[in-house]
Amino acid sequence: MPLFDSLTKGVKDFFLEEEPGAASAPPASPPNAPAPPATLAPPLAGLATGMTQPEQRHLDHIAQVMAGDGHDFGAFAKMVKSLAASGLGGPLLYQTAFNAFAAVTDQDLPNLLASADALNQKLADDRARVQERHREKMGDTAPLQGKPSALAQLRHQEAQLQAEVAALGQQLADKSQQLQETQQQVQQESAKATAALASYELAHAAAVAELQAHQQATKNFLLNH
Repeated sequence: MPLFDSLTKGVKDFFLEEEPGAASAPPASPPNAPAPPATLAPPLAGLATGMTQPEQRHLDHIAQVMAGDGHDFGAFAKMVKSLAASGLGGPLLYQTAFNAFAAVTDQDLPNLLASADALNQKLADDRARVQERHREKMGDTAPLQGKPSALAQLRHQEAQLQAEVAALGQQLADKSQQLQETQQQVQQESAKATAALASYELAHAAAVAELQAHQQATKNFLLNH
């Protein structure tokens, strides 16, 4: 029975523990397998030039933020992807995944969808913290504790040097050289900080879009069935 074999393989793949440190490769899609739900990330503004993929450290960070106890919507979404790779799709995919998930976790549908909302909020809170740290790093806001970021200190130094160049004409040449070097450092640090945030935004947007796609599909396919 191909359907039973696909279901067995999908559930087995989901619950099979990975070896520590082992790199997980995406499962190959069987021939004519239905495509999983589209996960279109929302458009992002202010990304660094050429930034199209998040850095691995930000993917790892997002995975850590989404990590749960195995009884939440994140675990359910993983099961959906595992079963989709085995050939299931549409309402049958989500109903089968929910039945298997509920059998193992004793979760009902309202609690599962509530955990999806909680996971969305968790991602939103993490994004707010990252953006606040980015503003501190850029020197736009002062840190609540500790010294200013390296970039903020460089910007402060830039302002001091500009004032000295204007006031001390006799030292114009030397101070102008220091100003150019400091501005180069500001640009480098600013570019690094902006690229890091852009990478995080890509990882965050992909996770939010995928989560919300699965959440919406679960509502569409399960609440009315």
